[in-house]
Amino acid sequence: MHLAQLLASAMHRRHLSVEALALATGIRTPRIKAFLEDGTDGPVHPTAQELKELADTLALPAESMTQDAHHGLAAAGQRS
Repeated sequence: MHLAQLLASAMHRRHLSVEALALATGIRTPRIKAFLEDGTDGPVHPTAQELKELADTLALPAESMTQDAHHGLAAAGQRS
């Protein structure tokens, strides 16, 4: 599952808006919106700390978020 899908699904399950997730994690709202829209395919890439914050807040396994992000970044590097 891509990062964008993983975030959207977890946010829906926990009834969290982008703004609520931003408040809970300390990650700026525009960055979270970018992760939801583009996942790791867009110009804004999540940092390791941001992935950890998102995983902790959404009760997701950090390993799955990190793996997905690394796969997405590797694919983006191959397209360049």
